Amino acid sequence: MFLSKSKYCRAWQCPKMLWLDTYRPELKEVTPADKARKTTGNEVGDLAMGLFGDYVEVTAKKPDGGLDIPAMLEHTRAEMAKGTPVICEAAFSFEGLYCAVDILRKEGDGWAIYEVKSSTHPDKTVYLADVAYQKYVLQNCGVNVTGTYLVTINNEYVFDGTLRIEELFNVTDVSFWLPFEERNVPGLLQTAADVLERDTEPDVDISERCSDPYDCEYWDYCTRALPKPNVFDLYRFPLKKALDCYYDGDVSFEDLIRHGRVSNMKQLRQIDFQLHDKGTFTDAAAIRGFLSTLSYPLYFLDFETMQLPVPKYPGTVPYQQIPFQYSLHYIEREGGELKHKEFLAESGPDPRRALAERLCADIPKNVCVTAYNKAFECGRIKELAATFPDLSEHC
Repeated sequence: MFLSKSKYCRAWQCPKMLWLDTYRPELKEVTPADKARKTTGNEVGDLAMGLFGDYVEVTAKKPDGGLDIPAMLEHTRAEMAKGTPVICEAAFSFEGLYCAVDILRKEGDGWAIYEVKSSTHPDKTVYLADVAYQKYVLQNCGVNVTGTYLVTINNEYVFDGTLRIEELFNVTDVSFWLPFEERNVPGLLQTAADVLERDTEPDVDISERCSDPYDCEYWDYCTRALPKPNVFDLYRFPLKKALDCYYDGDVSFEDLIRHGRVSNMKQLRQIDFQLHDKGTFTDAAAIRGFLSTLSYPLYFLDFETMQLPVPKYPGTVPYQQIPFQYSLHYIEREGGELKHKEFLAESGPDPRRALAERLCADIPKNVCVTAYNKAFECGRIKELAATFPDLSEHC
């Protein structure tokens, strides 16, 4: 068995997930969000290496781009023997278990583990499982582990033009909570070993673990035998409630109606239209009521934003919504032509001032502006007004 800390955490969430990763990875559906999360994690991890000053990184690559684990293991041993204060990606292996510690820091007569996460929340249980696994491997390699810490993003850090990583990151001592996860390590390692020795896929039913702590990339595969549509397709139907129906055998829309499992009007309408092939539902009265509140000229606004884990622009905080583009359709009079304006910021500089100025130029004062997600667009406009008070009277 070869088990890394990421594979251990996959087994911690669901043993079947680990088996599919190993034997049927082609079934995985990786979303752009999954890729973005990985890229973000790498960016944050690289930056955190300098949290405690000078460091030695022991990452080594093979010609094909894969990790050269034997070289990393040897390099780690050499740096520890020298007493190097901070070693990044320090590698350890014990009986098929492998881990690379994000930051290994000399601490008294031993070494402290620092696990870096791009999250702003250090209280996720899976993070403790990650650290517990690393501690288990290191201790079995003869390392005296004197401290265990999580390094996460400080979402209250305000960038002033000079990046201060000691303020960007929060360091949380998790030694108090870690024993609760340490006691689970031997049993989970045995479960992982048993699962990986199987020739056939383990029989693990869907559950809340399918989305906790992360959405599983095998959801469509594991639910392929369910009728379509089913209880999991219901509009805004909580997963826990859907699972309760599923475990009771109420899966199809017919089951849900037959046993009175749904009372929400929108969900009932969805089921009714699906079962009776009614096509599209249109609430004409509601539409007329909404249209009566509008006046010309009419503007239709949509922002695109980015969220940077490491803020780049003065006055911003980690993961702040930074608008960089907008699309603006408008109709000047009833029956008039639908026209369009747009803005796309230059890559690199802070886009907000240029966007705000163009927005003021493109949308006159005191006109009717609509948006699909009103709360989101209004939130961005209020933030721009607070950042550039000289433009705020235009809001």
